[in-house]
Amino acid sequence: MQRSIYKEFSTKLIIATTLFTVIMSFMFYGFTKATIYEGVTDSLVNKAQIIYKVSLNSLNSNEQLKLIVEDALTIDLIRVPNQSELSIKQYYNKNKDHFIELLYPFDSTDNTFIKLTKNINSEDIMLNKIFSNLFILGIGGLVMVIIYALAVSKTLLLPIVNLSNKLSNMDEHTLTQINEKKLPIEFLPLAISINNLTKKIQMYVKYQKELFIGAAHELKTPLAVMKLKSEVTLIKDRPIEKYKETLKLTISEINGMNNMISSILDMGRQEGAQFEKPVEIDIVKFLEEKIANYSLLTSEKNITIRNCCTIDSFTILIQTTLLNQILQNFVQNAIKFTKENSTITIASYKVDDMISIEVIDEGDGIDESVDLFAPFKRIGNKPGAGLGLFLAKSAADSLGAKISLSNRKDGVSGCVANLILAANPTCVLPETL
Repeated sequence: MQRSIYKEFSTKLIIATTLFTVIMSFMFYGFTKATIYEGVTDSLVNKAQIIYKVSLNSLNSNEQLKLIVEDALTIDLIRVPNQSELSIKQYYNKNKDHFIELLYPFDSTDNTFIKLTKNINSEDIMLNKIFSNLFILGIGGLVMVIIYALAVSKTLLLPIVNLSNKLSNMDEHTLTQINEKKLPIEFLPLAISINNLTKKIQMYVKYQKELFIGAAHELKTPLAVMKLKSEVTLIKDRPIEKYKETLKLTISEINGMNNMISSILDMGRQEGAQFEKPVEIDIVKFLEEKIANYSLLTSEKNITIRNCCTIDSFTILIQTTLLNQILQNFVQNAIKFTKENSTITIASYKVDDMISIEVIDEGDGIDESVDLFAPFKRIGNKPGAGLGLFLAKSAADSLGAKISLSNRKDGVSGCVANLILAANPTCVLPETL
């Protein structure tokens, strides 16, 4: 049987409020009863004190005490052996009448006490009426509690029901954002997470479609070129050099196809890297080691890689395979588009509790109106499958990081590839960075 949050919540709320109402009713009744009986007892003590003070020298018999008796109260002088202190007790007689008896010391030499006996049937009747009224109020209160609990449960759970219905009606074609302004503040983190997730799904679906279409196109074009070139070559006998030229073209196209297939396979390996266990590293030392390795890639073009770091250390918990994939793509692109005898700068600095890493080249820059993170998007006429930045963006999304590309703003031609990492994985990256 399926559990219902609404039923569980409303049931627990009804039980809790009912118990609270019952306990408070009994506490009120007990307090009222104790107050009434305490008032009767105090009244008897006051009367006994008055009798003691007024009649100490003039009254010494029960007949004389009867001169000050009031309704429902009897006074006697009695001797009680082996007792010297005031005592109070309650009892019922055979007729079920309820009495309070007070023994007040009168003469300690012969253990004489003033005995005041008060019939408190009227007080009992009043307490019974109070209890009856409380019971009626309790029944009415219980009904109100049930109605209130059901209404509150429905109101409190309404945002969850709306979120659940909205999510259940979503598919890849109807991914919509949740209106955060209409939700209670307690549900904002959940709504933000869902909206971020739907954005990622939308981007994923968009890029996957582009990837499949692009892959088909990228594979079909070289196949058509090879087929056409081969058919033309075979139309008639040609010199051996022409056949060699055709074979060289075929090999070149096959190499290009192989590079693209390798990039697609990298996507599959990246999916596995997302499940890699995060490790704690000092990102500053990590960058120093990587920059030393990247320097080996720049020797052919005589490019200098400069490390510009403004912090001594920055500890972060991260999946290093995904991080390395992003940095390697940034550096490889910078090397590809930077001219010979130039400089590539890798700058790192803190932004609040985050670290920003920039790979700055001296190339021709980019067209910022083009989404270069989409699959098969290329810059200029440089060779490549056009999947490197797409893979870098996927890796950044998996890390909860933010990457961007922009032209340099210092008057020098070139591109800035930026990566922002949070020290705390739950930190939400600001949209303005």
